[in-house]
Amino acid sequence: MKPSSMVQGTFDDLGVALADVTFVVVDLETTGGSPSGCQITEFGAVKVRGGEVLGEFQTLVRPSTPIPPFITVLTGITNAMVADSPSIRTVMPQFLEFAAGSVLVAHNAGFDISFLKAAAAQTGHRWPTFPVIDTVRLARQLVHKDEAPNHKLGSLATLFGARVTPDHRALHDAQATVDVLHGLIERVGNLGVHTIEELQSYTSRVSTAQRRKRFLADEMPSAPGVYIFKDGSGEPLYVGTATDLRRRTRTYFTASETRRRMAEMVGLAESITPIVCATPLEASVRELRLIAKHKPRYNRRSRFPEKAVWVKLTDEPFPRLSIVRTVRGDGAHYAGPFASRRTADAAITALHEVVPLRQCTPRLAKTASSTSACALFDLGRCGGPCIGAQSLQDYSHVAEQAAEVFSGSSREAMAALRGRLDTLAAQERFEEAATLRDRMMALVRAAARAQRLRPLTATTELVAARRREGGGWEIVCVRHGRLAGTTLTPVGADPVPYIEALRTTAEIVAAPSQSTDALPVIGPSALAEETELILAWLEKPGTRLVELEGRWTCPVDGAGASRAELEPQATTWSTVDLLDPAPQRPQDRPVGALPPPAA
Repeated sequence: MKPSSMVQGTFDDLGVALADVTFVVVDLETTGGSPSGCQITEFGAVKVRGGEVLGEFQTLVRPSTPIPPFITVLTGITNAMVADSPSIRTVMPQFLEFAAGSVLVAHNAGFDISFLKAAAAQTGHRWPTFPVIDTVRLARQLVHKDEAPNHKLGSLATLFGARVTPDHRALHDAQATVDVLHGLIERVGNLGVHTIEELQSYTSRVSTAQRRKRFLADEMPSAPGVYIFKDGSGEPLYVGTATDLRRRTRTYFTASETRRRMAEMVGLAESITPIVCATPLEASVRELRLIAKHKPRYNRRSRFPEKAVWVKLTDEPFPRLSIVRTVRGDGAHYAGPFASRRTADAAITALHEVVPLRQCTPRLAKTASSTSACALFDLGRCGGPCIGAQSLQDYSHVAEQAAEVFSGSSREAMAALRGRLDTLAAQERFEEAATLRDRMMALVRAAARAQRLRPLTATTELVAARRREGGGWEIVCVRHGRLAGTTLTPVGADPVPYIEALRTTAEIVAAPSQSTDALPVIGPSALAEETELILAWLEKPGTRLVELEGRWTCPVDGAGASRAELEPQATTWSTVDLLDPAPQRPQDRPVGALPPPAA
């Protein structure tokens, strides 16, 4: 049995006025304090709407065990009084019918509702999803200590002038709770609470000014997209995404929003701008772009993508590792991006542990340019190309090892690092081992990230589709790692015309500059985080590859495989197309691989 639609409103609706809501105020007497070992001895309930009493429900219940003497002293209910009363199996369906379609109200509702749920389970009835109002919770926020000594039902009944004095008999206590409920509703009404949805989510933590701004969400559409809170001058304060813009933005004016900075943001907001998006992926991408563009002060993530850094294996006769902020088409190898220089330094240190690259910063010519080497040469950590101790050819083999970690296989380097880790652990040098582990993870994560981003960035165009839950297809067009367009097809429609229209109207994305076909640049067509969002969408089960211009592969034993060994929950790629269980390479997949339209 479900409550009527009148009280099942959500934030999608304007809300049901409190005067139109049917409340059933309930109180129970029991044999003890826990439903696991105690039973109900009396029901008392009052049905009210708009301040008018519609009906009452009262009955004693015969428990299967004797009533303890101290309970008899408290309630006045004796074993003799309940001896001829109906059992809970008779009473429970009667109460559920009486309360159907209402909002349940109780003083200390957790107690009464727990007993009611236990009784429903005991008698084989499904517990309906009743909305519940607890007058104790409301009173704690609305009644101050100088008004009443506590928030017990007797104290509140006196404060609000209840017509019935509570006396631990179910119906009397329920009748007193009705007057307490009406007194509390009057108070919250003065604070701008006028619907059952607002009453359910009411908390004194939400300021009156914040609550009164809920009208800002009234014109929001019930559709997926991006929302932008703006101040009086039109400056963006916060950017977010939602599967339902109306429902999500309404939560900012209720207790559902617990972040302190969001309450401050709502206080400054004067408008909300919606941007309806065809798909959730489009909404997520638009959010990233808007945050990067406007840098709203109340967004914490993705505000400064330009601060990301990369580790670069320089393109010079004797390459070295360097931290840079820009990826260029200069033939160099890159790993990243990293969120901070600290993690980039950790990755460099890890690679230096197993690959004896030079660590000095001057650009070296093909011939020796120094008469003395640094301490790393004496320690055997560098071949000394600066003093001519290592030829260009010999050093090129060292550089190839580092480049392989960035762009190819990382197994040898990872095996060497794990060997060192095992040695430190065996020697019980656990702090050093932990430091090396963190450095190794920084390296493998960055290399795996670059190896995942690079193939999609190099792809001229990729069109993919995934079935929607209600039918039809969600289709995306990706060009050089950037979302160029997305669309939805109607249920039962042939997707091919929609795909062609999408390709024709999708954004034209310039290819990133690249020095060779084998080593494409990772940017700058799109933010790295945007490309990763697209990759996550492509990797979800059920995604179909429709069109592919280019070659979309990653090394089988690259950093992604190493990361999977270290972090089993991490996503990995291989040269096999993961969108298809069949072992086809992406470039060999037939074009237009969508099934016939759904009937």
